[in-house]
Amino acid sequence: MTYRIVGADGQTYGPVGPEEIRQWIAQRRVDARTPALPAGAVGWTYLGLLPEFADGFASPPPPPPPPPPPAIGAVGSNVPSVPGPNNFALAGLVCGLLSWACCGCCPFNLLGAVFSIIALVQLRGQPGQTGRGLAIAGLVLSVTSLIFGLVAVILNAVLNPETWSANPF
Repeated sequence: MTYRIVGADGQTYGPVGPEEIRQWIAQRRVDARTPALPAGAVGWTYLGLLPEFADGFASPPPPPPPPPPPAIGAVGSNVPSVPGPNNFALAGLVCGLLSWACCGCCPFNLLGAVFSIIALVQLRGQPGQTGRGLAIAGLVLSVTSLIFGLVAVILNAVLNPETWSANPF
């Protein structure tokens, strides 16, 4: 059997035999989308649709795509999570600093002490997380601010007794 084909240049070639077409397939001069007209056929088709040449175009299936990398710290991943400072420790430090900025007369000293204590309790159970120094600094700032505020109130009461006798609060 012979065939006619249309080349990439748009020219018609043939008649050629099946062995010559197999050589062209091996040389990659034609592909599965090359138009072909078998002898005695009524219409054109593609080389890849002809059973006698379909095996020549079979290529091994592409390898499966690699799995996506796991998110950092994802559950079940083999990628270690990146430890960061404890959020409560950071909040305790910020509140401790704000309590001194407000001269110890605001609730920041109490909030800073509570946040810092929570952070120290959490950090005891999570050895990989950081922030112990932040929590201790926040606790020290908050407690000293609280003590400073209480001392200021007591000194005010002692040095100005007339203010407290008329209006204790």
